[in-house]
Amino acid sequence: MGSLGNNATRCYDLLVTSTEREVLNTLLELEERVAALAVTKTGPSLLPLFDQLRQLTDQLPTATDPTLLHYLHKQSWQKARLWLEGREAENITGTCGHV
Repeated sequence: MGSLGNNATRCYDLLVTSTEREVLNTLLELEERVAALAVTKTGPSLLPLFDQLRQLTDQLPTATDPTLLHYLHKQSWQKARLWLEGREAENITGTCGHV
């Protein structure tokens, strides 16, 4: 089973752009900071991460999957993370009627 996971990871790595990888890394950092805030009640500002996500979104090519762009423009960070991790099936329908 381990080798299948490695092959799946290699295939996934071929499908995402370097900017999409940066978006995913930033989303993961955002989740870590939010989790830390829940425990400590204080911490660094999240605004720089939001700014970084907006900048990265603007850098994505026009051929970027429209679903990912929708999530990023609507600031649906968790949905964007799941999409980038290849876990789109776990996303639920939002208030906009879009998954």
